[in-house]
Amino acid sequence: MAKGFNKGPTAGGGGMMQQLQRMQQQLAEAQAKLAEETVTATAGGGAIKVVMTGDQKCKSVEISAALLKDADAEMLQDLVLSAVNMALDQSRELASQRLGPLAGGLPF
Repeated sequence: MAKGFNKGPTAGGGGMMQQLQRMQQQLAEAQAKLAEETVTATAGGGAIKVVMTGDQKCKSVEISAALLKDADAEMLQDLVLSAVNMALDQSRELASQRLGPLAGGLPF
């Protein structure tokens, strides 16, 4: 083989593999932290409260007792749906903030 040529597919590629493994570990750590962080969304002036994790798992739904006295089923459903969707949006935004910087460092 001529001088100056790499001697195989792994020659010189070790640094990139280490970098990818490091980034993979950082991503896994960020995802684990996301699962512990929560966002809270409310609807109906705070009558409905939804708590969701950064990995889009619903932790709780709270409905004000006062709302149950005065609300009809359709209005209650709309408020719960609205709060859940807002919580999902906030959770996705949180994930984007936490994971975005990691994706920006990919060597592609």
